[in-house]
Amino acid sequence: MKILHVDSSITGERSVSRELSALTVARLGGREQHEVTYRDVVADDLPHFTAATAPTAHPLSKAVPVLDQAQQAKRDASDAILKEFIEADTVVIGVPMYNFTLPSELKAWLDRIIVPGTTFKPGPNGPEGLAGGKRVILAIARGGYYGEEAAFQAAEHAESLLRTALGFIGVESIESVIAEGLNIADARENAVASAREAARQIAF
Repeated sequence: MKILHVDSSITGERSVSRELSALTVARLGGREQHEVTYRDVVADDLPHFTAATAPTAHPLSKAVPVLDQAQQAKRDASDAILKEFIEADTVVIGVPMYNFTLPSELKAWLDRIIVPGTTFKPGPNGPEGLAGGKRVILAIARGGYYGEEAAFQAAEHAESLLRTALGFIGVESIESVIAEGLNIADARENAVASAREAARQIAF
């Protein structure tokens, strides 16, 4: 099995989402049993999505057909990101929620895998996803409470955005391991412990 492991937290070793994504990959068997590709979109300093940084397969890339050396390196990185996603059987994503949504680096990664003609296409009843058959596991860290009965549920635009975007390109198997309430001092320890246990119970 090919596993793609993506991290996007800016807090390094203190990151709960990084810890949970690593625990999830280990639960699945890690490098000892599978081929694991790791991508840290923060360490990569992934630039925003533009016509110049779009993957070659994206129609927008044709708007900038001639690239200088620096631009070509960025396009090559985008091509690699798309290839990694397409080839993966399982994708594990560390997802911290910043200001109600995804880190900008993770949004930039997401923009590179939503590609007309490659991960979705027009169909008789609307767009059809072409990236089905994958399993995606989201390792989510949230400072407050945004679950189904939470007062701020409507302000949650990280997990919901990923589920919508991945569903759009055909991914139907999406699971979440969530630690929330992390900014509440007396709740953080229990929240992290509960999420760790949930990661250890992921089916493999």
